[in-house]
Amino acid sequence: MARIAGVTIPDNKHVEYSLPYINGIGLSLAKKICEQANVKLGTDVKDLTDAELERIREVIDRNYKIEGDLRMEISQNIKRLKEIGAYRGVRHARNLPVHGQRTKTNARTKRGKKVTVGSGRKKSAEKT
Repeated sequence: MARIAGVTIPDNKHVEYSLPYINGIGLSLAKKICEQANVKLGTDVKDLTDAELERIREVIDRNYKIEGDLRMEISQNIKRLKEIGAYRGVRHARNLPVHGQRTKTNARTKRGKKVTVGSGRKKSAEKT
């Protein structure tokens, strides 16, 4: 089992599909990392040499913010938005969608069982 940045990545997958198990690395970034580290795409993680794994670790450490550092930066950005009273910060604080999505319908995952003005059907008794 290979460990990169404190995350155990699966051995039985190709390198480019195993790296996205690390928070902050997606598929396109994983391919770019493999290219920078001179690791052939399509190689299984179990077939990588220690030198190749070390090159991957070095590229990630040198160039990218991942895992705990990334989570901390994101939470600090949200906290800053809340403190300055920005619209996006208010939406984060009220646990509502931030990027302009509608809330009259949908947004159930973000809002939960809460009801906003105008959401839901009126019962037939209330209509009259």
